[in-house]
Amino acid sequence: MTTDTRGGAALPSAEALLKRLEWTVIRRLDGLLQGDYRTLWRGAGLDLADLREYQHHDDVRHIDWNVTARLQQPYVRQFTEDRELTAWFLVDLSASVDFGSNKLTKRSVAREFVGVLARLLTRHGNRVGALLYGTEVDTVLPAGSGRKHVLNLLQRMAQRPEQTAPGTTDLRDLLVAALGVLKRRSSVFVISDFISAPGWDHALARLAMRHDVTAVRLFDPLEMELPDIGLVTMRDAESGEQLVVDTHDRGFRARFAQAAQRRETALLDGLTRAGVDTLELATDAELTNAILRFADLRKQRSRLANWSGRPGRANMGAHLATRPGVAA
Repeated sequence: MTTDTRGGAALPSAEALLKRLEWTVIRRLDGLLQGDYRTLWRGAGLDLADLREYQHHDDVRHIDWNVTARLQQPYVRQFTEDRELTAWFLVDLSASVDFGSNKLTKRSVAREFVGVLARLLTRHGNRVGALLYGTEVDTVLPAGSGRKHVLNLLQRMAQRPEQTAPGTTDLRDLLVAALGVLKRRSSVFVISDFISAPGWDHALARLAMRHDVTAVRLFDPLEMELPDIGLVTMRDAESGEQLVVDTHDRGFRARFAQAAQRRETALLDGLTRAGVDTLELATDAELTNAILRFADLRKQRSRLANWSGRPGRANMGAHLATRPGVAA
């Protein structure tokens, strides 16, 4: 067993975790996806195949601006899909992801998600790499394949140094570092609770111009609404500041919910501006169902993209919200 000292709970070893995920999640996904696992990562190819006129359903990130300027009409690049995919996990392991009001912390959910997708990918001959962020990007795991490579990634996520010094997370550092590391077009999963200094959405949009990016947003229900449980000591994981609050106070609970809703609105607006798909993972939700909802939404958008030229068809847009009850 390895121990996460900040969360106060023992994390399973990489081998134990991966064995459990292979039996409980990956086998089920193999059956339910029925070989259609590529919908999770579109796998846009790396080789330019052709140029054609822009159509209403096209991804604006594929517009060739040089050709567009010369011909005075929008043109988009078409790529030859690679048989081998490369996926990168950009993982935020700052202090705030150690929070969890249920059995799992956000860090544990992130580790399980990485384990499932990395193993699904490498089992089909693809390669995965990772950048890990605490207070800075201090770990870069080059892309590789095979079960041992996945175990190495999971072990590195579990053996993170303890974040003792207060500070503010700045996801821009992680995203800008990825722009320098990722040389070829890849599928990128940005895994974070997005509790960060502002400005990360611009860096995320830059990353999405070169890669197929999915924002994997971690959250805990207690971050959205406080229960009536009396006096509670609350601690800001980023700054270390502590405050005793009375959750019996209806006005305080209402103000807390309003502030949480404002943060939620700002976050979703930022993700939409960045033009990325979003998979939301809660600490009290089943990982398999979240991944299946996400796969279904990406298949829907893929079908819409193939209906070129048909009048009356709506474009789903870039933001796919997969939390139950949240409209896409």
